[in-house]
Amino acid sequence: MKRFAFSTAYVIGFFLLGSNTDSRAVEPIEFNRDIRPILSDHCYQCHGPDEGTREEDLRLDLREGLLGTTESGQPIVAPGDAEESEIYYRISNSDAEERMPPTDFPQQPTDDEIEKIKRWIEEGATWQRHWAFTPTEKPATPKATNKDWPTNDIDHFILQRLRSQGLTPAPSASKETLIRRVALDLTGLPPTPAEVDNFLSDHNENAYEHMVDRYLASPHYGERMAWPWLDAARYADTNGYQGDNERTMYPWRDWVVQAFNDNMPYDQFTVWQLAGDLLPEATREQKLATGFNRNHMINGEGGRIAEENRVEYVFDQLETVGTVWMGLTFNCCRCHDHKYDPLTQKDYYRFSAFFNQTSVNGGGGDPQTPPNLPLRSQETESRLAQLSEDIKKLSGTLEKRREQLDPKRSEWEEKLLSQSDPNESVAALIQLLNVPEEKRNKEQKDEITKKYFESDKRYKKTDDRLRPLKKEKETIDKNTVRVMIMKDMAKPRKTYILERGLYSKRKEEVTAAIPAVFGELPSDTTQDRLGLARWLVDPENPLTARVTVNRLWSEIFGVGLVKSAENFGVQGDKPSHPELMDWLAESFVESGWDVKGFMKLILMSATYRQSSIVTPGKLDKDPENRYLSRGARFRMPAWMIRDQALAAGGSLVAKLGGPPVKPYQPDGIWEEFSFGNIKYKRDSGEGLYRRSLYTYWRRIVAPPQFFDASTRQTCTVKGTRTNTPLHALTTLNDPGFVEAARAMAERILSSRDTTEPERIDTAFKLIMARSASNEEKVLLAKSIARLNDQFRADPEAAKSYLSVGDSIPSSKLDPVELAAYASLCLSLLNTDEALTKE
Repeated sequence: MKRFAFSTAYVIGFFLLGSNTDSRAVEPIEFNRDIRPILSDHCYQCHGPDEGTREEDLRLDLREGLLGTTESGQPIVAPGDAEESEIYYRISNSDAEERMPPTDFPQQPTDDEIEKIKRWIEEGATWQRHWAFTPTEKPATPKATNKDWPTNDIDHFILQRLRSQGLTPAPSASKETLIRRVALDLTGLPPTPAEVDNFLSDHNENAYEHMVDRYLASPHYGERMAWPWLDAARYADTNGYQGDNERTMYPWRDWVVQAFNDNMPYDQFTVWQLAGDLLPEATREQKLATGFNRNHMINGEGGRIAEENRVEYVFDQLETVGTVWMGLTFNCCRCHDHKYDPLTQKDYYRFSAFFNQTSVNGGGGDPQTPPNLPLRSQETESRLAQLSEDIKKLSGTLEKRREQLDPKRSEWEEKLLSQSDPNESVAALIQLLNVPEEKRNKEQKDEITKKYFESDKRYKKTDDRLRPLKKEKETIDKNTVRVMIMKDMAKPRKTYILERGLYSKRKEEVTAAIPAVFGELPSDTTQDRLGLARWLVDPENPLTARVTVNRLWSEIFGVGLVKSAENFGVQGDKPSHPELMDWLAESFVESGWDVKGFMKLILMSATYRQSSIVTPGKLDKDPENRYLSRGARFRMPAWMIRDQALAAGGSLVAKLGGPPVKPYQPDGIWEEFSFGNIKYKRDSGEGLYRRSLYTYWRRIVAPPQFFDASTRQTCTVKGTRTNTPLHALTTLNDPGFVEAARAMAERILSSRDTTEPERIDTAFKLIMARSASNEEKVLLAKSIARLNDQFRADPEAAKSYLSVGDSIPSSKLDPVELAAYASLCLSLLNTDEALTKE
């Protein structure tokens, strides 16, 4: 009866809703979309990949397991016959003794899920391999009925999905919105008023494309693209743990920026970072790129066992690679087979063998533990080579002279001892000589030897030439920046499966290999990191291209086609647009892994150019904008909000690269986290106004002005995004924002604008890339008048407000008016529109 009621409601609902109903309601059941998530949530704990917890020797994550039989011969799944299928009998059974999963299992299947299992069986129980592990095949581009809207293939896929949900695209955003959106997406900075004016006045049909190309060519593009990569690479300027010693990895960070600016193909970008040192006749840049692997934390705490540290570093390296390029949660396999994905503990340790060959020993807390790469200018390298040659030559001359002088040493000593009236220095030497030779300590012996050789004019002349050369070389070595890199040992290190990941509990020895579910590395490739890197970017690899385009997509739209960017496994989210994902992945590979080309492809789509304004109907049908029925709109990351403020005030120092800087930060934070051992000394001058990318990143306490930022302690490919009034504690009160608002006010008051409406208009253009509306001008003019009155009545308040920050306010401007406009600009920087990319 229950089954009849369900069927009746289903049919009546279909006819009532007509063709506008969700097409998935009448679509055939699909195993990957509808069934695997049910089995994963409710069955894999006891009947999944983990052999250690598997019961009844039954695997429901494999086709042969599902289509197998029980010990009594009952089919687990009888295609076409749910009533004969043991799995349906168990999950639908109301008898606690017979039901599966057991009634005390926390995740019980819903009635809807049980019905899906039944429908799937009755429709033939078609099985599919997990979508992320299947090779990508470029699907045909759907043919859109609305031929006026699409501008490239992306739009055809999006439009098809919109129509299936009864949705239509939003109209295009305004040109002002588009230029701000593009500038932030490609450079992380707002467009300048001049750039906005030029774009608005350009009526060429290719004006938008030319604007996109200009921002792609900007040197700030590399800086914008580098930030999420530094999160993924767990980049920081210190080692972490309690000691948190400083390190010099910033040259690697600068390499990343340059690689993005040069549009290095992503496959090359991958190979260099994972195995650049193993390339034939590896260059300095290729070795430097491998700093990616060495960005892990380093434990220098006393009492730690070096081998335990070393093993942890290897774990971090392989898990980072697994997340960044494969989208898999490898860390689950340190101790046991994966509970949900076809990854075994043996797979984990065979994968670790690729990274287990460096000379890193895990000992000490040296900030630049070997192997490391010294980085010097060509001029310095030439000077160092000359110094080494001169030192070697002079040292050889001294050695020969010592050999000539040694036979005469006794004669020299006897002559000294026979002196009747020695001077003070000679007397001290005689005193040393009077100590019996067998009783002299090392210092005494060295001093006598030194004085003897220096008594020879030829020796001393040569030594006087040698000493300053050695000192110069020591100074160069001391000031040389060294970056940790990868370098394999000549003799391979053995790798073992470790019981529960404990360094001291070795089990079976294993050799390097990729997870068995993906087969083996080609026999004609090297079985090392280089072979692994090349396999990752092999067009046949089912994961890398998908994972990469998904992350790039999420940078633009705020969320990936797969929401769980860090997990493409069975427990991860399904793609919102699976065909589009594979089309993008295949197109990315076909383009030669062209990142700039991929970014342009997205930005040129009509999908990207939609207005973000949402209607009640769309909000109801597409609340999270997963179908992309409108333009993306979301809170900008904190680093972008800060950079926007600096740019709007004209105080941003735009130079690229170099050592990290220390901008404004509340007092006492470092001290509190380091028990008073580490003190923050902020910079002055340009160090206060560099882009956020270059801010010094202490691993035990990330820069506090970057709310929602990753800690950079482990790999992060999916950041958090919150919207809380607590953010205003920074954006309204941090000296950097207050000072930026004042700089912005000075910029406005020093311009050619003479009226308040003109000045308000300029303020809007500096931040929002648009003119203020008449209503906004009237409202804000009243605010300026009120602020002027307040500061005029309390000039000390104006003076105090203008004194925030290191920069000196212009003496040419009325301090009261400047304070009023600074307050207005700070308010504008804190509006929802200013804090949002839309």
